[in-house]
Amino acid sequence: MIGRLNHVAIAVRDLAKASQVYRETLGAQVSETVQQHEHGVTTVFVTLPNTKIELLEPLGADSPIAKFLERNPDGGVHHICYEVEDIIAARDVLKAKGARVLGDGNPKIGAHGKPVLFLHPKDFFGTLVEIEQV
Repeated sequence: MIGRLNHVAIAVRDLAKASQVYRETLGAQVSETVQQHEHGVTTVFVTLPNTKIELLEPLGADSPIAKFLERNPDGGVHHICYEVEDIIAARDVLKAKGARVLGDGNPKIGAHGKPVLFLHPKDFFGTLVEIEQV
């Protein structure tokens, strides 16, 4: 059901500093900063030959990333994102197999302008999983 790994998301306290490290220390291509108001985050994407790294900074005190950083002051891996062909079909199969979909169960538009859903980390060995329709 799942396709290729789309990205690994890393929560950071200082997006500009993290972007600089990826750009200058690692020599990576880093996108422009984009605010994702619906998700409460500001993002950049680091392009790699085989996938992407999404750097996430909280956008306001109510951001889920702000809560994550309270528990993980140094930041760290927040979620992984897999591609799926049909997000509704994938959601229905996952739910039938006992996976919990976060939120109201309806896809939202993600950072790439495509429908996304998040799956409960307790169902995936402590890892928050995002699925994104290709």
